[in-house]
Amino acid sequence: MNGRNAITIVSMMVLVGTEVFAVAIAAGWALAGLFDLGDRIGHVLMGVFSLFAAWIMLQLWRRATSIEPIRTRAASR
Repeated sequence: MNGRNAITIVSMMVLVGTEVFAVAIAAGWALAGLFDLGDRIGHVLMGVFSLFAAWIMLQLWRRATSIEPIRTRAASR
């Protein structure tokens, strides 16, 4: 296991993940408040946007691990 790459990827995921989920929740809250949709619809919007944020984080993880592999491959002979 490549510890240096793992630390880099996990640190990046924490930083970006915090921002992405904060934007998702804030967008649901703002849209519900702007259009006076009520708390229940606001929570649904936050959930939908959070699912989209989770998909973004999954794509980011896949791309990051393809560039900075966590597992070291055995040298082929």
